[in-house]
Amino acid sequence: MPKVLISDKMDPKAAQIFRERGVEVDEITGKTPEELKAIIGEYDGLAIRSSTKVTKDILAHATNLKVIGRAGIGVDNVDIPAASAQGVVVMNTPFGNSITTAEHAIALMFALARQLPEADVSTQAGKWEKNRFMGVELTGKTLGLIGAGNIGSIVADRAIGLRMRVIAYDPFLTPERALEMGVEKMSLDDLLLRADFITLHTPLTDQTRNILSRENLAKTKKGVRIINCARGGLIDEAALKEGLDSGHIGGAALDVFVQEPAKEHPLFGTPNFVATPHLGASTTEAQVNVAIQVAEQLADYLVTGGVTNALNVPSLSAEEAPRLKPYMALAEKLGGLVGQLAHGELTSIAIEVEGAAAELNQKPITSAVLAGLMRVHSDTVNMVNAPFLAKERGLDVREVRHDREGDYHTLVRVTVGTQAGDRSVAGTLFGNAAPRLVELFGIKVEADLAGHMLYIVNEDAPGFIGRLGTTLGEAGVNIGTFHLGRRSAGGEAILLLSVDEAVDDALLAKVRTLPGVKTAMALGF
Repeated sequence: MPKVLISDKMDPKAAQIFRERGVEVDEITGKTPEELKAIIGEYDGLAIRSSTKVTKDILAHATNLKVIGRAGIGVDNVDIPAASAQGVVVMNTPFGNSITTAEHAIALMFALARQLPEADVSTQAGKWEKNRFMGVELTGKTLGLIGAGNIGSIVADRAIGLRMRVIAYDPFLTPERALEMGVEKMSLDDLLLRADFITLHTPLTDQTRNILSRENLAKTKKGVRIINCARGGLIDEAALKEGLDSGHIGGAALDVFVQEPAKEHPLFGTPNFVATPHLGASTTEAQVNVAIQVAEQLADYLVTGGVTNALNVPSLSAEEAPRLKPYMALAEKLGGLVGQLAHGELTSIAIEVEGAAAELNQKPITSAVLAGLMRVHSDTVNMVNAPFLAKERGLDVREVRHDREGDYHTLVRVTVGTQAGDRSVAGTLFGNAAPRLVELFGIKVEADLAGHMLYIVNEDAPGFIGRLGTTLGEAGVNIGTFHLGRRSAGGEAILLLSVDEAVDDALLAKVRTLPGVKTAMALGF
């Protein structure tokens, strides 16, 4: 009988579900790391919330552990790379607290609009300052959503019910999905200019970190009110305080902070600022939901091998996995490549397979492409949740299977639709194992996709390669491999270089100044 440890306080229904599914369960909470290390080796599964920190050191003592389940969405307290290296599946419950978090964002919007916290303190102090607290109506105001996924769409629905106009910025939101939601999709700059209220509903990634930077906060409408119930780090907190102090920002409400717990903070005490201690998921209903979901997911995995909402493994049967593994590796790299290179809004994606790939189950290949594509914007995306996220954003996903066999014994092609037109990449397997790019935006080019890379589009002219090599050499950057393709002699050429270290922004800017360079981008795989 599998054995699970519940190490954080959780609704009793979780333990009940484990027992009903034939899983032995112990509820032992409040243990120190040393105490947890002493007992973790007995368990096949670990169910946690946010208090337990599953570090590499803890995992080293978890000799029998097969799965970790987080009752909630954030897994900052789990060392996922260490868990993956140890063969431990990490799951979360990303949708159990969506309504609760969305409602908290709406509550904070009301609090800002009517200055409720300050009015409460003043009134209970016996002041009765009725003329001091002049609020604004939400009706007729424009709400700007940064992120229009699951939680963002719920906020939009509630705001529309309040007769607000809703605008949204989300790279994966299609016009069709925006129409269905009743929101207007636009660029981030346009949203900043128009929004009376801004709410954030996006994960914290390299692309979204400080998305409300000092520069972007300066672009906002004077008097804008900002609410963040998503993740700390999406807003430049120092710049936010300056905006509040100057009066450019009319109000701000944060449920999340860069450093938590935030027991001291420069924003505390600032007029028109509201703070709550990460309460987004703190309702009775949400805690019951995530407890039930995490128990069901862990029990399914331990009893039947079913995988749901896993962050580090795909959803595959035992029979399919060995044959599909190299194809999924190829598909994920192609998705990551086109995700990094395709500019503008993505409206559609087509995954075509031919040759040997056409004989396989295409769903895992499609999931791998979507995971690679969407992981560019969110590091929590995986092959399990990527199809759901794509559907949620209205991305038109098409699967095409060709019986023909062309120049290669197997081929996977990924084509995305953008405002600038379709962009396509294709790859194959060498020796039925090694992923290899064979076509990039209509140009034949063969390259491995791994590590740090540099992508350059330039005019095909004598001397360019030498100038590029000199520029990189002077910067101390070593070239590993060099791949070249061109449409015609003297026309447009594409270079893909693997380098031993990441190319920084300063060097990238220097490369862009070389004669003939049209585009230069750093890539990572």
